[in-house]
Amino acid sequence: RLSAQGELFTCLFGSTGHDLRALLRGGADDGDLEQRLRSIWGQRSDRYSELRTAETAGRPKVEMSYIGG
Repeated sequence: RLSAQGELFTCLFGSTGHDLRALLRGGADDGDLEQRLRSIWGQRSDRYSELRTAETAGRPKVEMSYIGG
C-alpha cells in the first residue's frame, strides 16, 4: 500500500514504509519506479501475513485507515 505521505508499505501489518515521494517528485520515469519497487519487494522482511506467530504478535502495526486502504 502507498500512504498519502508517499510511503510504500509492503505488508498490511508492516510497521515501517519505504519513501517513494522523493523518487516520484524527482521526475523518475516508469523504469526507475519499477526498478525501485522490485528492489523493495525483493528485500522485504516484514512478511507478517506469512509469519503470524507469537513472536510477531507484539510488534507495532500501521492501521489500514492510516495507510489509505
